[in-house]
Amino acid sequence: MSDLQLRLATSDDLNTLLQLEHRCFTEDRLSRRSFRRFLDMPRDRLIVAEAESKGVIELMGYCLVLMSAATRMARIYSIAVLPTARGRGIGEQLVRAAEREAADAGRILMRLEVREDNGGAIGLYKRLGYRQFGTYRDYYEDHGTALRFERRILFYEPAPEFTPVPYYPQTTDFSCGPAALIMAMAALDEQQPLTTLEELKIWREATTIFMLAGHGGCGPHGLALSAWNRGFEASAWLSTEGPLFQDTVRSDDKKRVLELVHEGFLQDIGQTSIELHHNPLTLEAIAQALHSGRVPIILISTWQLNRSRVPHWVTVCAIDDQFVYLHDPEIDVKDGETVADKQHLPVDKRVFSQISRYGRNQPLQAAVIVGPKR
Repeated sequence: MSDLQLRLATSDDLNTLLQLEHRCFTEDRLSRRSFRRFLDMPRDRLIVAEAESKGVIELMGYCLVLMSAATRMARIYSIAVLPTARGRGIGEQLVRAAEREAADAGRILMRLEVREDNGGAIGLYKRLGYRQFGTYRDYYEDHGTALRFERRILFYEPAPEFTPVPYYPQTTDFSCGPAALIMAMAALDEQQPLTTLEELKIWREATTIFMLAGHGGCGPHGLALSAWNRGFEASAWLSTEGPLFQDTVRSDDKKRVLELVHEGFLQDIGQTSIELHHNPLTLEAIAQALHSGRVPIILISTWQLNRSRVPHWVTVCAIDDQFVYLHDPEIDVKDGETVADKQHLPVDKRVFSQISRYGRNQPLQAAVIVGPKR
């Protein structure tokens, strides 16, 4: 709709907003008091769409966006389009304007709820790139069910001071470490293979031990050795000196195997120039590494991201005043994720400090920094 004008609402719009609300909804209506409260909240945005009709400016729709004070998320709380103006793309323009406002305010994700029987709105949100991630039962006044959707809205703009890091997704459930390392090495050497074969080779070299039950992933010692054996500089940063992931297995025999694997890694590292640092890698050290042309890979806990308590390796691509930008090699296709969802993922620095550790008692912090070829 070319003649549509979008702007932020003011208190002068209260009466027309109420009229629109009553024309669009029979239940779950916003009151004058609610509209006024949202207008008075500096964080939130109430966007209105208006157009001229027969010489009169008419309110065609609105979109109310709430900005969380505690997180980097925004939420479309309510959206309405005049019944006589539907089918003209107004809803899409309102959603896009809401996303721009939220992104400009530093929000990473936009979330919303929609009635499960509102096929038109669901189709619009899916077409705009939103994916369903949850369900609310008995959400509306008539006890109807709401579907929860979200879309990433803030994206990284490449900065010349950082080495571009190509994206490579892991191809197995257990090879996030090799995938993260492959991305780091490929950033420094364009000849670095980006293949499943290379991914599995590194996993065989770097895994602590593979078991039917218990830890079967890669630790920082093995990943650092894999990088060094391929001609790269490497350093490992750990918050502990002993064997890793012992609390993931119960058998004493298996714990002993982990100890022996750890001893073997230390012996191999002793024959290299790999630096071992037994203290956590700070944000300042991450920034210094990136600015010097090196690429860190970090062990994180995914609890803050997807409520799964598993150790997971990611590649750090960039850092700025607000965010640490990650390449996450795990793509959950069944959940509707795409490559775009996992590249340059902006994580608030405060949140990053919480996720860059694994475990409850004496949480493990681990990282590997990969440098140019020797």
